[in-house]
Amino acid sequence: MKFIYLALAALLPSAAAFSQPKNLRQWAQQDVLRAKGLREAHVGISIYDPATGKYWYQHQDDKFFMPASNTKIFTLYTGLQLLGDSLPGMRYAENDTALFIRGMADPSFLHPDFKYQPAMDLLTRTDKRIWLQPALIKNKRFGPGWGWGDYADYYQPELNEWPMYGNVAWVKLAGAGYTMTPEFPTELVYERAPAEALADREERENLFILHLRADDAATRAFEVPYITGSRQELARRLQDTLRKPVGVLATPAVTENLLLKSIPADTLFQPMMHRSDNFFAEQILMMCAAEKFDTIDSRKVIQYMLDSSLNDLPHPPSWVDGSGLSRYNLFTPRDFVAVLDKLLKKYPKDRLWPLFPSGGKGTLRNYYQALPGRLYAKTGTLSGCVALSGYIVTKSGKTLIFSVLVNNHNSTSTVVRRAVENFLVRVANAG
Repeated sequence: MKFIYLALAALLPSAAAFSQPKNLRQWAQQDVLRAKGLREAHVGISIYDPATGKYWYQHQDDKFFMPASNTKIFTLYTGLQLLGDSLPGMRYAENDTALFIRGMADPSFLHPDFKYQPAMDLLTRTDKRIWLQPALIKNKRFGPGWGWGDYADYYQPELNEWPMYGNVAWVKLAGAGYTMTPEFPTELVYERAPAEALADREERENLFILHLRADDAATRAFEVPYITGSRQELARRLQDTLRKPVGVLATPAVTENLLLKSIPADTLFQPMMHRSDNFFAEQILMMCAAEKFDTIDSRKVIQYMLDSSLNDLPHPPSWVDGSGLSRYNLFTPRDFVAVLDKLLKKYPKDRLWPLFPSGGKGTLRNYYQALPGRLYAKTGTLSGCVALSGYIVTKSGKTLIFSVLVNNHNSTSTVVRRAVENFLVRVANAG
């Protein structure tokens, strides 16, 4: 009799099979693949059940796509793997008369979002002469394939070994007045309607142009990237901030340096993911390289990850930056499912979920409000490119991993996002 029961059990579908919606393919066709504005687009969809190791739905998930800011998922994975609990603030050594410091690419230094400033505290307290040692840095101020015409746009600050204030000038305009931190030369242009108040910068120098409306009492805030310049210019910014001399060394004075830890790592990872902060993402890879190799080289740390803990990706990607600003990045939807599965296996949900935007919050503040606490995902947007990858918790409590990548659409990102939202809400409420 026991063998009969076993035989019958083998013929019955599993509970996981019952939970998989039968209409998935039809929904994908109606909501996404044949939706207005997406019919001519290049679309990849992958939905995976990590509990069973089975894919619920796949459409072109082995094809390569530009992922835009979905690249930050790989940056998050790298940061979690290599940075530990806290960011590397700076390297330092001291003797009786001097303090020798070296940048580790920490983007939190003097950034207004972070009140805890251990490096600043140390530099402020010391009465020794401060010397800035050279860091071995291979990164350029912009990443490969970035839009060089975007030099003055808030989302593309320059990259360097020792960021200050997020490498942007924080400008507040109010009527005929303004404040700027840090201060730079400015040129004021007074305009009346219909001109809009704005802040801009000359391409090749730190001269900021502020377009003011004398009759406008409203306060407007802007973040305008400044040119980070040479190590000597970095020392001058430190000197102006500390109000004490900062010297520059041509070669390192000491080889043994202590590491000063900075802010908790998750306090940087979360805004990087929630507001899709390109600057934080790039500096995360640079910090990983600085701590792992003592050389600030994003390409080196990317290759290290691809050769080690990511060497089993379904399709080896073309991965060139941390933010996804570059159109040289190419990943498959199945690659994103694979790295999201690694994250889910390695980190508890109570740590992982808060790092991702959820419905009604962050970059998803206008989407997925019908799935409160049930969708955690990273958006991605470039011209003609919309991406969303992350986790869905179905109505029955099952966690699914998904990636939907859309390239070469000729619609608006809102139209594409709504189409994908319709599909994923159906999946969440049916499973």
